[in-house]
Amino acid sequence: MSPVIFSELQASNKKIALATLNSPKTLNALSLTMIELLLEQLLAWQADEEIAMVLIDGAGEKAFCAGGDVVSLYHALKPSHENAQAVLGAENIIDEQTVVASLAHEFFSKEYQLDQLIHQYTKPLLVWGDGYVMGGGIGLFAGASHKVVTETSLLAMPEISIGLYPDVGGSWFLNKMPNNIGLFLALTGAMVNARDALTLGLANYAIKRDLKDLLLADLTDVAWLGAKENFSLLSQLLNGFQQQSSAVFNALPAQVEQHTNTILQLTAFDNISDIYHAILALETEHRWLQAAQDKLKRGSALSAAISYQQLKKCQNLSLAECFVAELNLSLRCCQFREFSEGVRALLVDKDKTPDWAYKTIDHVPTEVVQWFFTSLAKPSSNELAKNNIEESQ
Repeated sequence: MSPVIFSELQASNKKIALATLNSPKTLNALSLTMIELLLEQLLAWQADEEIAMVLIDGAGEKAFCAGGDVVSLYHALKPSHENAQAVLGAENIIDEQTVVASLAHEFFSKEYQLDQLIHQYTKPLLVWGDGYVMGGGIGLFAGASHKVVTETSLLAMPEISIGLYPDVGGSWFLNKMPNNIGLFLALTGAMVNARDALTLGLANYAIKRDLKDLLLADLTDVAWLGAKENFSLLSQLLNGFQQQSSAVFNALPAQVEQHTNTILQLTAFDNISDIYHAILALETEHRWLQAAQDKLKRGSALSAAISYQQLKKCQNLSLAECFVAELNLSLRCCQFREFSEGVRALLVDKDKTPDWAYKTIDHVPTEVVQWFFTSLAKPSSNELAKNNIEESQ
């Protein structure tokens, strides 16, 4: 069975294109094969005048997509880490030529190309973000023109738990969130519900999950027009479904709204050290904040430092520039052992006791953080990916 199932529904005068991530046992973790399949098919549908719109969803009841297939990256990088040479003090670093030629380069390059294509898609693209939408899943979700959450949706950028940083366009969309909430989510991996996602602009529609089949049926009844008009036609239809669902979502806790002032106070400092310590020192009985504290405490201090710098450096960059910066940074993370160690502890051996390089933020050397933001010798292939996307439109 294909890891992505593609189909087309006949509408009144055009077709509805469907792409279903089909790996429910892995919570639809995004593999390189899935990325390549989606890239090829989305480009084909974009050029097909018979296709009015595209809908992407995930198989199973638990997740749209719980992240990228970082376990495969771990296994691909493991031999290189075992043979790496000591650089940056006592740390073993994979050399640039090896990482540029690795699966990691191909994976991240194509993943960001796919994410950017979704952001720039010329037809209405609806992502049904039911269940877990995390990491690489948010990369697919965030750029869609019509981002739908359900009452079961739980969204997060939990990369701090695996020694990475919020990529897949996180440098762009986290910086767009108000009141430093994007920074807080990056540092803590805090999970937000559907109501929070609407508040943050991470989603733009909230629809009960049991209305999905009816929505699909109604999509086939729409008299679709040209691409520009079709965006409005889809919005009108989704607005009606959202009105039917409002009571369910109004009953969800407004976690972000409730704690906005606290988040502003915790992130009011001009350096990561003070922010890090302020979050950990917070005395609170609120479970959402406690869970955020715990993830920061257990997570990689190096990741916290990198995430802070990445958001700061990308504040004024374009979306395309953010993806180029992320590709370089992601490959640097693959050179350093922190990412592999985080994946090992959480997803491979599952002992949940990662041996982080630095125990707290105060132990992270400034020169090490700066190294992550130095450019790789080889030009970023994501520039080529960007150009290919633009030329295809």
